[in-house]
Amino acid sequence: MKKFKFASVATSVLLGISILSFATAPANAASDRSGKVCYEEGQVFSSEGVTVTCADESGSLKYTKARKLSGSLTVVCGATEAWCNAMTGAFTKKTGVATKFVRLSSGETVARLDAAKSNPEFDVWHGGPADGFGVARIGGLIDKYVSPTRKIIPKKYQDSDGYWTGVYVGALGFCTNTKEIRRLGLTPPTSWADLLNPKLAKNISTAHPSTSGTAFTTLWTQVTRLGSEAAGLDYMSKMHKNVLQYTKSGVGPVAIVGRGEAAVGLVFSHDCVAGKLQGLPLKVTFPSEGTGYEIGGVALIKGSKNPEAAKSYIDFALSKEAQNLGPTVAAFQVLTNPKTKIDPRMVKLSGLTIVDYDFEKAAAAKKALTAKFDATIAIAPKS
Repeated sequence: MKKFKFASVATSVLLGISILSFATAPANAASDRSGKVCYEEGQVFSSEGVTVTCADESGSLKYTKARKLSGSLTVVCGATEAWCNAMTGAFTKKTGVATKFVRLSSGETVARLDAAKSNPEFDVWHGGPADGFGVARIGGLIDKYVSPTRKIIPKKYQDSDGYWTGVYVGALGFCTNTKEIRRLGLTPPTSWADLLNPKLAKNISTAHPSTSGTAFTTLWTQVTRLGSEAAGLDYMSKMHKNVLQYTKSGVGPVAIVGRGEAAVGLVFSHDCVAGKLQGLPLKVTFPSEGTGYEIGGVALIKGSKNPEAAKSYIDFALSKEAQNLGPTVAAFQVLTNPKTKIDPRMVKLSGLTIVDYDFEKAAAAKKALTAKFDATIAIAPKS
């Protein structure tokens, strides 16, 4: 009897200690997986406001040191509204960090970042061609952040010093309204030379290279394939005679061409594919002489007001989970994380002739080259 009573007392004491230990344990103890074994590199796990990333550490997969997140984030986003909404919404749902976005083209983003350099309004830049990120790096507008997931992203899709990392790749192409091109007695263009045909007078829609990363890709593609800035500008001057108008955003020509206001648009091909899925009479073709491409990036804004959450957002943007959201909102860029799904509507880059596009050189030349475009081409009459 005494023996039983002793056991009961001991049990009560142990239970009391256990309850006391539970009560004094950190509130996030259950959700902090720091240092524990994980099984999918790049996976972001978040619970009770604590976020960790599965990373390769010395040949074994373990969760990184945890971040306790709070506050809010503002993302400047360079892709479509639907894509931006999907990415920021998914991050909010995963982490509880209220995340909103402002959709701006590449040139507008750099201008806004520079204007607010002393008091940044954004925390992360997500989406848009890498040469824009290069301009931001030169201007001291973005900070280094080497995400643990960078290890699985091919090096050709990232800044070697850690200022930006690629999340997708898009190829520049021709987006043609099949009804309009037939009315003009032509077929969809398959070369840069085709765009100089007088029958296309005021029938080409393209964005302005000063505001749009897509349009600057067009300009730099001419410089690259023709061998000099002078030759590239000369080609753009000739094509200018056939341009209906210059839009602010690179995706703008899709709607213009879709409505039949112009016959051909210069866009990244995935934007034209998305337009076709909406029922527009569009067809994608590519120039035989070679085309340019974009690496859509993600970067930490210098002076971010919530850098820990911003870094976790970048980790998430590089994950398979985040990148696979693209096709669910009709965004068919080629994805950089090799663990993602391949959608048949994504362009096969291996089947295209691609110019040797130097993103660092393009970034260094962008300010002066777009100024020359403004001064010599954009204001020139089209007749």
